[in-house]
Amino acid sequence: MTDFARSFPPIAAPDARVLILGSMPGQASLAAGEYYAHPRNAFWPIMAALLGFAIDSPYAARTAALKSAGIALWDVLASCERPGSLDSAIDRESSAINDFDEFFRGHPEIRHVFFNGGTAESIFCKHLPRAANLFGLTLARLPSTSPAHAGLSREAKLDQWRRVREALHR
Repeated sequence: MTDFARSFPPIAAPDARVLILGSMPGQASLAAGEYYAHPRNAFWPIMAALLGFAIDSPYAARTAALKSAGIALWDVLASCERPGSLDSAIDRESSAINDFDEFFRGHPEIRHVFFNGGTAESIFCKHLPRAANLFGLTLARLPSTSPAHAGLSREAKLDQWRRVREALHR
């Protein structure tokens, strides 16, 4: 059976300078109504290490820390059909892309887009091939924080994710 999934609204302050894009929240996130809610997902531990907040902070405090740092968070897909949580199970024919034209117009200071894994990058680049030039964006893929992406340790992922903090200071 295929499940219909709908993403969350973006987490973004108007003065955001960096956007982190996932593909679509997994089942644990959808059930919790929170980005990266799976307990083994490395996203929040990595952000805590980069931004200096306590990993056990409530979700609202963690998202406030992102906004305060100038980081926006969203997904490439607005909705899709997908059994389970794996990106490889996304039915590409059922996929609807979020409205990035409106988003980037509303967040004109964003200059860096980081993709949380290859699926987010490939979908974005396929459906929005001119977005980088149109909005003056630098695009970069980072290793997925998903527990399904076990090819790198959390420390190795953190080393690559430091690029987010560096982009904030440019």
